[in-house]
Amino acid sequence: MFGMGPWEIALIFLVILLLFGAKRLPEIAQGLGKGIREFKSAVKDTQKEIKSGIENPDKDNAGSDNKKHE
Repeated sequence: MFGMGPWEIALIFLVILLLFGAKRLPEIAQGLGKGIREFKSAVKDTQKEIKSGIENPDKDNAGSDNKKHE
């Protein structure tokens, strides 16, 4: 994992535990998980919009073409 051994990972975890305390770690992990879920959801929505734009390019540009001719 990133060129780190088990001792380095344990040391990093210990430092984080000392900095934030045992009570704050679950809150931090929950917030991190929520942020990752929201990011994945936003990426999926963006991919869907891009795919629909590629599949139906005339549908998206029809409204902008009509505004140019008015």
